Amino acid sequence: MTMTLPAPPRVGERLGRYTVQRVEPLPEMSGTLVLLTHDLGARHAHVIRADDNTTFGVTFPTVPRDSTGVAHILEHVVLMGSQRFPVPDPFFSMIPRSLNTFMNAMTASDWTTYPFSTRNEKDFFNLLSVYLDAAFFPLMRYESFRQDGHRFEFETPDDPTTPLKMQGVVYNEMKGAMASPSSVMWRAFGKALYPDLTYANNSGGAPGDIPGLTYDALRAFHAAHYHPGNAFFYTYGALPLERILAEIEAHVMSRFSPQVLDVSIPDQAPFSAPQREAVRYPSSDTERGAQVLVGWKLGHSSDPHLNLRWSVLSDVLLGNPAAPLTRPLIESGLGSALSDLSGYRDSFREGAFAAGLKGLPAGKAAEVETLVLDTLREIAGAGLDPELISSSLHQFEIMQKEVSNSGQPYGLQVMFRLLGPWLHGGDPVTGLRLDDALDALRADLAAGPVFEPLLRALLDNPHRVTLELVPDPALAAQVEADEAAMVARLSADFTPEDRARILADSARLKEVQGQPSDPNILPTLTLADVPAQVPAAPYITQGEAHVQVARAPQPTGGLTYLDLRLRLPALPDDLLDALPLYTYALTRSGAAGQDYAALARRIEAVTGGVSASVGVGNPPDDVDALRLAVTLSGKALSRNAPELVGVLRDLLVAPEFTRERLEQLLKQRLAGFKANVVSSGNVYAERLATAQVSLSGALSERFGGLSALATLQRTVEEDGLETLLLQFARLQALLLSSEALLTVTATEADLRLDVSALTEPLTGGAPVGRPAPALAPRQPQARTTDTPVSYNALAWPTVPYTHPDSPALLVLSRLLRGEYLLSEIREKGGAYGGGASFEPRTGLFAMSSYRDPHIARTFGVFAAARDFLNTELGDRELTEAILSASKVLDPLTSPDTAGSARVFSDSAGYTPDVQAAYKARLLAVTLADLRRVMAAWLTPERAAYGVVTGRDPNEDTGVQDLGLTFDVQSI
Repeated sequence: MTMTLPAPPRVGERLGRYTVQRVEPLPEMSGTLVLLTHDLGARHAHVIRADDNTTFGVTFPTVPRDSTGVAHILEHVVLMGSQRFPVPDPFFSMIPRSLNTFMNAMTASDWTTYPFSTRNEKDFFNLLSVYLDAAFFPLMRYESFRQDGHRFEFETPDDPTTPLKMQGVVYNEMKGAMASPSSVMWRAFGKALYPDLTYANNSGGAPGDIPGLTYDALRAFHAAHYHPGNAFFYTYGALPLERILAEIEAHVMSRFSPQVLDVSIPDQAPFSAPQREAVRYPSSDTERGAQVLVGWKLGHSSDPHLNLRWSVLSDVLLGNPAAPLTRPLIESGLGSALSDLSGYRDSFREGAFAAGLKGLPAGKAAEVETLVLDTLREIAGAGLDPELISSSLHQFEIMQKEVSNSGQPYGLQVMFRLLGPWLHGGDPVTGLRLDDALDALRADLAAGPVFEPLLRALLDNPHRVTLELVPDPALAAQVEADEAAMVARLSADFTPEDRARILADSARLKEVQGQPSDPNILPTLTLADVPAQVPAAPYITQGEAHVQVARAPQPTGGLTYLDLRLRLPALPDDLLDALPLYTYALTRSGAAGQDYAALARRIEAVTGGVSASVGVGNPPDDVDALRLAVTLSGKALSRNAPELVGVLRDLLVAPEFTRERLEQLLKQRLAGFKANVVSSGNVYAERLATAQVSLSGALSERFGGLSALATLQRTVEEDGLETLLLQFARLQALLLSSEALLTVTATEADLRLDVSALTEPLTGGAPVGRPAPALAPRQPQARTTDTPVSYNALAWPTVPYTHPDSPALLVLSRLLRGEYLLSEIREKGGAYGGGASFEPRTGLFAMSSYRDPHIARTFGVFAAARDFLNTELGDRELTEAILSASKVLDPLTSPDTAGSARVFSDSAGYTPDVQAAYKARLLAVTLADLRRVMAAWLTPERAAYGVVTGRDPNEDTGVQDLGLTFDVQSI
């Protein structure tokens, strides 16, 4: 159905107290940009586009002058009650009252933003009212500041004889964040390159500095920054602009008077000579845990021509394994992968370019610096291959054309693209429309060298920092000792009255957290707003050779997408561990007579990227009837679609793996894997638990859990490459005999693409295998690593998709998350996150916590969930849980994924009829159903435990009191 769009206003037109400044066509996305200003100084960008997923955001430039985390803590506190909605946590309360496709708030180095998106018009205005009141009229209760910022608390809050602790949601969040090497590198990079600016501060908050933030300073920061004159509003979609502006005027603008604000960021004074810095992070990996990054400050990132040139040059130098800077760095053998932050960064007011290596021993800063500088000199002297530049420009053309909700809603992607230049004084149009800058770049390239002079200027630029990130095995203990010393120092002069005040404050916070509130003052949707139908993207299927080919027409904007799913025959057990390594290496190696560098250049020149992945599936009626599939995917401009077919064919039929390249790739994967454990510990804890009770969980743990990390580490350290190469050859032969299904997604005009080159080599014929991996030992599992916080998980096996209890389990997970675990684990326990999840297709139910200061307390909370379920719950709680659960059944799609998702779901048995029946059962779930499925399936004896932590949980008396004994292993 064609969507009717409102006509754009005219330049100069007054819409209330707004003035239309510009109206710009956006032909690449079939949209129109309207830029307005308000009499109070607010700026508003509105994108008119035929997209039912309407998006809103309000962004404030926030410029902290220290590392107390004031901007970050404020982001939390403003969402904890406002004048119109004085409930304790309207942000989290709205999540289950909404059909949003995105809700969040984010603090960056120099801005804070509050975005959301939804496909429901009523929902949009509900959320708009809550977001506006939260941002501009928050209550900012003292108790909210103590809960999410920082507070003194006795280890047992009501017992003053127990030790004093520092607590707070943001405090614990940042303790976990600053154990991550990428986070430490990011903070150190900003401080080293821009030492006199706000980027030198930790906007999220350094744990040692957070206790220095006062409640009064928080309120003052809000008053100075959260004014319409400092606000950048953004809306996107097909709703009438006038109605949106009227809402903002009525609820915000009408209550303010003009205010002079200065949150400008000056230029960083240039260095007279290059500098070198070293920063430590907690890690015991002294052999391969270091990183070295060589970085430069550049010109203003709001300059569209300079920004595009550096974006293209960065892609040319580092954008693929064959790139002229990447390849010498990796093949030097000094490190295993490019360092974090390698590439061009336009998130600073003055941009930055950096390159380096990770996977190093400490003390290699000079060698890496020399390698980077010498390689850049060679490139500048020899000149860049014009084909590399052409390939990079081709990637930018694809970026301009592609409209995708993958990763995050497209409307939100558009917001972030225009915010970059807009916030730093540039033209927001240049973030969305690259045509002028691309035309100017092509003209300059035709006239002579463009990038070589940029490189020579870079090498002559003294504003350079060589930053070394050094693993320190003793740092975790030192940080813990420093925290204890800080608490001792700050409490050294405490009188009995001070300790009594801490007791009283803790009691008051507990009282506030336990106070009943009336969530009915918040706007809400009802079950009648849940779409009854299941989207059924059209497609036709026909047999071609031994392959079923589905062709799905979609408005892809001139791109073609190919997705080839290969259901594997039975695999010997040794090939299971090799399979994820095969898919990782496949698109990063050579094929059909081309080495990895030549193939990488070919992929960049004619496609928008190719990928390979392994997946585990099962039919709707049996969680143990597992099926393994490898999926090869790629996209290209439709004029290059035949070349994409050829690339995928060569990867499938004639992959070429060499020992040298495979060793490089496995070391890269190992470095990334290790870094990911600290930042995503809850995922690994859940996999430890589910591997004990579910076949699909056991496979997921072997493919992407900590046992996969251990297997990878053994392969690298014990030189298992020759064995792995033999396993790859066996896997490649099995792929060709697999059951194949190919989806072609394109516009009607491009849908008849000839794919015979890809389908003909596939012989099929082999029956689909049914893997049955051994479950992990049924004992609570703990893995220790360099982190000051914990990630706790509890998991249960339950029922398949078509079982009558499955919808109730999904609703139960949402009820526990919103009504119980958020309060107990985050608000009372101080963890950054806590929740429950249910995966209807695998039947796995889990509870978990994220960046949690507790272990035993959290497992106690999990165990008490059944008691909570027997408290007085009513229609509101049930309706909100069903609303929240329904979103799982209606994921946001876009032209790139709608066709293939429908084809593969139908093939797996999850047809629209099956999904519609599931939704109908979900909408009929009762509270009695929830209590029944809890009693039937989530029993203590069926539960499995997993923990990723920095300490031995068996030394915790609370763990012993729960009757738990963990099998503890070091990562």
